[in-house]
Amino acid sequence: MEATLKNLDVLFLLLGGVMILAMHAGFAFLEVGTVRHKNQVNALVKILADLSVSCVAYFFIGFMIAYGESFYEGAQELSADGGYSLTRFFFLFTFAAAIPAIISGGIAERMKFLPQLIATGIVVAVVYPLFEGLAWNNRFGFQDWMNSNFGASFHDFAGSPVVHLVGGWIALSAVLLLGPRHGRYKRDNRISSHPPSSIPFLALGSWVLIVGWFGFNVMSAQKIQAMSGLVALNSLMAMVGGTLSALVMTRSDPGFTYNGPLAGLVAVCAGSDVMHPIGALFLGAVAGVLFVKMFTFTQNRLRIDDVLGVWPLHGLCGVLGTLACGVLGQRWLGGLGNVSVAAQVSGTAVAIFIALAGGFFVYGVVKLSIGLRLDTEDEFNGADLSIHRVSATAERDTNW
Repeated sequence: MEATLKNLDVLFLLLGGVMILAMHAGFAFLEVGTVRHKNQVNALVKILADLSVSCVAYFFIGFMIAYGESFYEGAQELSADGGYSLTRFFFLFTFAAAIPAIISGGIAERMKFLPQLIATGIVVAVVYPLFEGLAWNNRFGFQDWMNSNFGASFHDFAGSPVVHLVGGWIALSAVLLLGPRHGRYKRDNRISSHPPSSIPFLALGSWVLIVGWFGFNVMSAQKIQAMSGLVALNSLMAMVGGTLSALVMTRSDPGFTYNGPLAGLVAVCAGSDVMHPIGALFLGAVAGVLFVKMFTFTQNRLRIDDVLGVWPLHGLCGVLGTLACGVLGQRWLGGLGNVSVAAQVSGTAVAIFIALAGGFFVYGVVKLSIGLRLDTEDEFNGADLSIHRVSATAERDTNW
């Protein structure tokens, strides 16, 4: 029976890892549908290349920083317990690879390819695992300190701060260092509009992410006996809340409507295992409003050219969800308790500091050494032709 349970845990994590791996197709098509036609190939290649670089960086360095584990043993030792530790690495790697996938949407249409891959490797090897280890493995006694000072640990069940907040705030640093796309903001205060190139691709990307997110959240239990249907229902309610609020706020704008559910899902990750479904619905609705408002404010008032709005979507909704976990998880609001607002606030501050400091350092060094941006002509021609020497669709029919 014990051996069967171990094998079931391996299968449980493997299925979760595959579902999250499939989410990277969602990241790809969400970006493909949002950027201009001349940058669609680049969006597709970036996601796959970033994922591959992330795997190498996390395997050799990142996983060791976060969990103190390495893979420098023989295959016989590594495959003990059905290879649970290996499957756990695979599962957690898919989380790590989401960081550059998030960043990719913010820096779209003007980032050089090789510098991006170099930055991805450093971020996934060092910056992301640093906070991951604090939150999920009590590195440096981080959670012990939280418990002793606030009576509860910093709670993050499925990544609102560890993945989304960190990814969104690193993306903000990269976007600020890159600057806006050429011609986006005019000297006479006019703003050039770049509407989504393909609503069907954008919608497809969103749907793939939504489906995969249930693996992202539910399988974060990491053992089949710890799995909870509460996580699944809370994820659903937050997704629905984000969809409806974005739908109403924007009068059925499809781009915002398909990002609304993602905002709700980002926010619910942290407390999906402790809050009541009604609380999750409310949280998702607030997240949808926050994304719509802050996307518009960021683009039009702050003039930060964050192409997919990854800072409002992941960075700010990640903050919202992390803080809301400390409130909506309280027993008097129908939650399971054992959460602390003070611990959530403190952990959020640490996450933002690590993300911003790490992001500005990594992308700043890359900018000073080899540069971040495509030159003006290459950006005008588009990353597809400038980097990959091919467009998403043929300019004319071929004659055989």
